[in-house]
Amino acid sequence: MEGPVESTDINQEVYNFLASAGAKYGVGFWRPGSGIIHQIILENYAYPGVLLIGTDSHTPNGGGLGGICIGVGGADAVDVMAGIPWELKCPKVIGVKLTGSLSGWTSPKDVILKVAGILTVKGGTGAIVEYHGPGVDSISCTGMATICNMGAEIGATTSVFPYNHRMKKYLSKTGRADIANLADEFKDHLVPDPGCHYDQLIEINLSELKPHINGPFTPDLAHPVAEVGSVAEKEGWPLDIRVGLIGSCTNSSYEDMGRSAAVAKQALAHGLKCKSQFTITPGSEQIRATIERDGYAQILRDVGGIVLANACGPCIGQWDRKDIKKGEKNTIVTSYNRNFTGRNDANPETHAFVTSPEIVTALAIAGTLKFNPDTDFLTGKDGKKFKLEAPDADELPRAEFDPGQDTYQHPPKDSSGQRVDVSPTSQRLQLLEPFDKWDGKDLEDLQILIKVKGKCTTDHISAAGPWLKFRGHLDNISNNLLIGAINIENGKANSVRNAVTQEFGPVPDTARYYKAHGIRWVVIGDENYGEGSSREHAALEPRHLGGRAIITKSFARIHETNLKKQGLLPLTFADPADYNKIHPVDKLTIQGLKDFAPGKPLKCIIKHPNGTQETILLNHTFNETQIEWFRAGSALNRMKELQQK
Repeated sequence: MEGPVESTDINQEVYNFLASAGAKYGVGFWRPGSGIIHQIILENYAYPGVLLIGTDSHTPNGGGLGGICIGVGGADAVDVMAGIPWELKCPKVIGVKLTGSLSGWTSPKDVILKVAGILTVKGGTGAIVEYHGPGVDSISCTGMATICNMGAEIGATTSVFPYNHRMKKYLSKTGRADIANLADEFKDHLVPDPGCHYDQLIEINLSELKPHINGPFTPDLAHPVAEVGSVAEKEGWPLDIRVGLIGSCTNSSYEDMGRSAAVAKQALAHGLKCKSQFTITPGSEQIRATIERDGYAQILRDVGGIVLANACGPCIGQWDRKDIKKGEKNTIVTSYNRNFTGRNDANPETHAFVTSPEIVTALAIAGTLKFNPDTDFLTGKDGKKFKLEAPDADELPRAEFDPGQDTYQHPPKDSSGQRVDVSPTSQRLQLLEPFDKWDGKDLEDLQILIKVKGKCTTDHISAAGPWLKFRGHLDNISNNLLIGAINIENGKANSVRNAVTQEFGPVPDTARYYKAHGIRWVVIGDENYGEGSSREHAALEPRHLGGRAIITKSFARIHETNLKKQGLLPLTFADPADYNKIHPVDKLTIQGLKDFAPGKPLKCIIKHPNGTQETILLNHTFNETQIEWFRAGSALNRMKELQQK
C-alpha cells in the first residue's frame, strides 16, 4: 500500500521501528504468526528486513542473507525506478524444517535438489519457501544462498533463511559489519515465530540426506548419486561423462571452489587428472581473484580444468563446444541450476545433470555416472586403489577477499546532455517502437501459431547462447521465437504448419508471414509455461511478431507478468482438459474483452475446420492496473499516457 505507514497496517512493535526509520511505504503483505517482514520499503534507510526485487530469476540468492529478494521482469523494475508501486499476489508459505547437520559428501546443494524432487518444477509456484529449524546452523551463508538461488527451479516466488551467526560472519568478512550489527539488534524479527502456520511443511534430516544428482532435461528429476548410474543404464542415458562444469551464479562461492579443489588435490596426489573435460566458472571478479591468490584456481587447472571468465558462461549457452556434433547423444554434469534440453550447448541430445561442485569434480575425475565417491575406489597412477575422502574447505578466506580488477564504467555526473545514437543499419541495436493499442474489439479468428507439447521454458521460447548478441535488437532476436518448443502436431521443434500455404516451416518465419498478412495469432501451451529465466525477450518477441494471447494450463510467475507488461493476454484453461479440445488447425475467438475485469473469465470459441464450434472458459489473473496495460498496448504505453495527463 502506498503512502506513509500507519499503525493499523502492521503490529505496533514493527510500526514503531518503521516510523523511527522514516518508512515511506507500508507493508505489502504480512503473514500472521511470522516474525519475517515480507515487504518494507524505506526512504534513505537500509536494514535487514527490506524487500529487494531484481531483474533475474536468481535474485532470491539474497535469501541466504535473510532478505526477501524476488526476481521480476525488467519492466517491473522500470516501474519501481519510476516510482510506481510494485504489486504481488500474496504468496502462500512453504516451510522446510531442517534437522540434523550436513557432513561428508552432502552439501547445501543437496538440500534444494531434494526439495526439487519433492515439489517438482511447479510445486513452489505462488509460494515463499521458508527454511528453518536447528539444521540451519550447519549450513554456511553462501550455502544458504545456493539453496535460495535454485528455488527458482521449483517456481517459488522466493526463498529465505532466518538470520543467524553464519550470515553475520559473512557480512563482517565482506565489509558489512555495520549491517550485521544492525541485524543483531532486530534478529528476533528475522526468524519465524514459534508455532507459526505453514501452508505446507517439508521436513529434512540433514544427517540422513545423501548427495543427489538431478536430471537429465529437468532439474526436478532427483536421484541419489549412489543410484544414478543404475538408473542411467536402465534408461539408456550415456554413462560416460564428456564434460564436468562447475561455477556460475549457483555454486561459485569460495567454499564451493575450496571443496572442489580439495577433491582435485587428492586425485593429483595419486597421479590422476580428470578423464572428462572440466571447466570452472567463477561467479564474480572477487571470487576469481581470491581463488587465484589462494591457489585453488591452479589446483583445478592442474587436475585438467580450464578456468573461464567470471560470467554466466556455459550455463546459458555461452560455450563454443567442439568435442561433439549436434545430435550426438552425450552426458555432462554441472553445478548449475538448470538443465533444460539444449540449454548449455544447443544440442538436444546432451543429457545434462545438476549436482554439487564437489560431486561434479569427483565424477569428472572418474569419467562415469556409475562412480559414487562415497563408496567407490579409483586406481592411482601407481596401480593402487584409493578412495576419495569427503572434501573440507574454509567457509571464507582466512585473509580478506581480493576484490580483483575494477572494471566498472562510471557514468557522467551530468547526463542531461547525453544522447544515444543508434545506426539504422545496426544488427545489434535497435530503438524500440511502441506496440499498438487494443482496438476495443474482441479477438476474432486468431490463428494458432503452435500448440506446444510438454515443457516450454523461457529457453524454449527465446534461446540464449549465440542469440544473446541480439539482445538489443528486438527484430533480430525474434528469429529465435519458440524454436525450441515441441509442436504437438508433428512432434518436432521449430516446425509448424502455415495455415495459409499449408507448408511446414520455422516458427519465427511463420509468425512473420502471419504478421505481414494481418493475421493475429495465439500460442497454446502446457503446464508451467515460461519456467526458468526471467528472460523478458520471451514476452517481447511474440508481441513484436503479432501474437495476441498465450493460452496454457498454467504459467510460471515471472513470465506471466512479463506477458501482461507487453500487452499480451496470458490466459489459463478453466478446465485444464480443454487443452485437448484445441487442434493446431483450429481458429480461436476470445470474447468478453469489452467487459474485461478482475476475476471475470473470458469466453473462447473454438472453431474447427469442419464448421463445428465449442465454447470454453479462460481464466486470468489481471488486476485493474494490468487491464489498463492491455488496453494501452503495454505497460510502457500506459506509463506514457499517465505522464501526458
